[in-house]
Amino acid sequence: MIQSPVMERVQAILQKEMVREFLAEFISTFVMMVFGLGAVAHMVLRENTLGSYFAVNVGFGFGVTIGVHVAGKVSGAHMNAAVTFTNCALGYLSWKKFPVYVLGQFLGSFLAAAAIYFLFYTAIMEFTNGNLTVTGPIATANIFATYLPDHMTLWRGFLDEVFLTGMLQLGIFAITDKRNNSALQGTEGVVIGILVLIIGVSLGMNSGYAINPSRDLPPRFFTFIAGWGTQVFRAKHWWWVPVVAPTLGAYLGGIIYSVFIGWTIPREPQIMENPTEYEDHQLPKTMPHHTTTPSLASVPVPTSNKSSIRPVPPSNDSIRIQQF
Repeated sequence: MIQSPVMERVQAILQKEMVREFLAEFISTFVMMVFGLGAVAHMVLRENTLGSYFAVNVGFGFGVTIGVHVAGKVSGAHMNAAVTFTNCALGYLSWKKFPVYVLGQFLGSFLAAAAIYFLFYTAIMEFTNGNLTVTGPIATANIFATYLPDHMTLWRGFLDEVFLTGMLQLGIFAITDKRNNSALQGTEGVVIGILVLIIGVSLGMNSGYAINPSRDLPPRFFTFIAGWGTQVFRAKHWWWVPVVAPTLGAYLGGIIYSVFIGWTIPREPQIMENPTEYEDHQLPKTMPHHTTTPSLASVPVPTSNKSSIRPVPPSNDSIRIQQF
């Protein structure tokens, strides 16, 4: 098949690493949000007759699973700005990729909110009689973003989001850490989806478990321009909490796992079969680049045995090296 110069140029652009990762985060986040927000729409618009809180957890949980399968091999399928921040802060992802990942996530989430709005437009208008409200018996803004219930204060909601997102990040690192009891290869998406579902059914009622700036802020902004107005940002002054608290919580959860679990796992000594290789061996100036596992977030495992290697005189036909 002969390709035109234009198609070849487009293909070359799409194969650039940053472009591939942007598109992967964009599409995987879109998929996750469509399934999740669609489940919320069923619960709200039919007042628990065609949907339920449990169904919302299933929608978001397995939306994450499908998103991991969509983009896991390309970007790691973070679909969560807090997870991306944590991976950058802990050195598992370059900071220059942070805006690329987050922009893809925000655009995917925003377009997913728009898609749900248009798919359920007539049901929303029928339920509200055309009166789009944030609070009250016919409120529909909660289809798209989280809002604090009456029994919660702002700062209790903040701490709730910190704790829940910390549990999410700790669980993700455990699921994807190949040095630990990680999920079987190919099942990471399912297990992470179950993790999200469990967080929802066990801990989600207090704050709606946003646990993801990319899940909450873009749809909230969509409702602002789609007719719900400034009240989406004014209601209990909650809008900033699902952005800041999950970021802090994910970082703390990542540190807790890395320090108290990751650092305590002994590294097994490796055998270098060709003793003559060590003669030309040079220590790298920086740590080796970590590979990304197909999951919502990854705990990379070094793929090279060239970091911090102390050569020992050969015994028999091999050299034993210890990786620190």
